[in-house]
Amino acid sequence: MAPDTKALSLFRPLVICGPSGSGKSTLLHKILNDYPHKFRLSVSHTTRKPRPGEIDGTHYHFTNIDDMKKAISEGKFIETAQFSGNLYGTSKEAVNAIAKDGKICILDVEVNGVRQIKETDLNPWYVFINPPSLDVLEARLRGRKTETEDSLKKRLETANIEIEFGLQPGNFDKIIVNDDLDKAYTELKTFIKSNVLENFD
Repeated sequence: MAPDTKALSLFRPLVICGPSGSGKSTLLHKILNDYPHKFRLSVSHTTRKPRPGEIDGTHYHFTNIDDMKKAISEGKFIETAQFSGNLYGTSKEAVNAIAKDGKICILDVEVNGVRQIKETDLNPWYVFINPPSLDVLEARLRGRKTETEDSLKKRLETANIEIEFGLQPGNFDKIIVNDDLDKAYTELKTFIKSNVLENFD
């Protein structure tokens, strides 16, 4: 599954990964706010129904399961995943469109998505956002007041697997421990300026 490397050759994408509650989304959106003319978040495809207020092409590319399975079989996706019976994925077209528009694509993906992307020739920068500890992560998730004990247990089990993968040498170009948001963001910006934006005019 090879993306259009001609379009991507000058604009290596940025993959940001981290457990739920690590602060990944907050850091990602701070980058998008500070560099609106340089970065754009890849819009994923999904087979789930739109929620109130969600716009097709903005929040997700909404599709149906038959069409998405067909596109996957045709090699049109860089990475895919299944949650709660619905398919999600990043299409080559979505990534290429951002590069052709002269911007760097940011992909917000799970660990399994990272594994799949590593099997392509996309060649992005990989950043892992790590919580200070599982105890801190649990406290953050409880603070959201959106988790049941069962869902919290599953999230923490998943986080443990993600952290193990994230800390393995060679899996990521940069690991940032988010024990303080401002400090973590400064570290992320420094990495981006020195690497991701090095050849960006």
